[in-house]
Amino acid sequence: MSMEATEGYWVPECVRAYLRGAGYSTRALEDMEPHVREWDRWMRAVGEFYDYRDTDGFGRVYQVHRRTIMPAMRVCREWGSLLLDEKTVVACESQACTDWLASLLSATSFWGRAQETVVRAFGLGAGAFAVWLDVGRRLARVRHYDARMVVPLSWDSEGVRECAFVTRCFSRGELLDQLQMHAVGDDGAYRIRTVCFDGDGREVAVPGVAADVATGCASPTFGIVRPAAPNTRVDFSPYGQSVFADAVDAVQSVDLAYDALINEIDAGKMRVFLSDVMFDQERTKDGGRVPIPFGKGDCTVFRKVMSTEDTIQEFAPALRTEAQGKAFRLALQVLGDLVGLGTNYFDLDNVGYVKTATEVSSDNSALMRNIRRNENALQGALVDVIRAVMGCSRFMGVGLPEERNVGVIYDDSIIQDTASEKRQEMAEVAAGLMKREEYRSRWYGEPPAATFGLLGARRPVARKARCPSRK
Repeated sequence: MSMEATEGYWVPECVRAYLRGAGYSTRALEDMEPHVREWDRWMRAVGEFYDYRDTDGFGRVYQVHRRTIMPAMRVCREWGSLLLDEKTVVACESQACTDWLASLLSATSFWGRAQETVVRAFGLGAGAFAVWLDVGRRLARVRHYDARMVVPLSWDSEGVRECAFVTRCFSRGELLDQLQMHAVGDDGAYRIRTVCFDGDGREVAVPGVAADVATGCASPTFGIVRPAAPNTRVDFSPYGQSVFADAVDAVQSVDLAYDALINEIDAGKMRVFLSDVMFDQERTKDGGRVPIPFGKGDCTVFRKVMSTEDTIQEFAPALRTEAQGKAFRLALQVLGDLVGLGTNYFDLDNVGYVKTATEVSSDNSALMRNIRRNENALQGALVDVIRAVMGCSRFMGVGLPEERNVGVIYDDSIIQDTASEKRQEMAEVAAGLMKREEYRSRWYGEPPAATFGLLGARRPVARKARCPSRK
């Protein structure tokens, strides 16, 4: 297997050389790449920790594979499911824009792919949403990238101002590397410049691909996704840090405990020792006799050579699964705490399996605080790319009014009991402690546009019943 197949896709050298020749620095990418590669290996559960060589008592070297439940990937998937799902809504102050967005995002399966982007971004430290334009058909879409494909070009403490995205593409059966640079033009608006390279690193022209496209947007045409945690690996880096960057030892402890538990069960199987007289024999071609085995895969029955006493002898070692299970449970609790999910999130339930997101207790204040922090960090990327999609669509002639305020409405039913909240507020309305308008504003989104909340509001002002993606 080639190195590229085992390591996945990374920005090729021809793209880096092109960016340097265009006057951009690739220092940020090169400083973070070793860390991103390490986090990628932990997510895929590959490397020396999982596949290594050992030596037996006779000096023979053999290959060992450590069993894994892929805890790093599990952590990232849980964060993705907690932050985004198909019930997430982007609502604008303009109802026409809200309806248009709902139709677009539903038609392009945006939320499912966005959740995958969050999973990769939380594992590798960064990801991105970026506008993709089909000028001929007047279409604006959103493409998704992870840290391996993102190359910041200019940035400061406020965020990334210009960025490049590198992916693989196919043209007439030929595999190409595609570079798209979202940079500010001389007029102050963003332009998307596209360059393609063949397998030898040479620039090639691809039919139907515009080399330079104006977007008409003065704001970024992309949004950078990062976990809400400071990057302690590289100072002043535009990239973020993996959500399990400081919990690698906990990831190892989970798989160590799991592998030990399974090994204990495998090694503790009952062994049966049978005397020679219990085995049938068959004659070989040279006239000899050999015992007929129970099966090549049978490792529970053993033959006692030249023995006629104790024709059947059983051996069943005592299992330490209870102690091993406690160690596994403790490792899961430590992992959950270190990655911001709380000590109870991965705890074993009564049937002995890891809890799902829908079983999270609503009173887990630590988890809720971390979810709020990451929601606030994520909404900036979502709002940036949504505004860019609408701005580019207007620039290409699509009749859309100004969206004005834009809000991301997250589905919080996983971490809190929304049914109980509704019942409580209905009681407050009946008691005169809450106005009917406030209740309908919170749960049905029916107040006037002037009362539209801040970004990241928990419920939309726009009427959700009119969004095609919501039922």
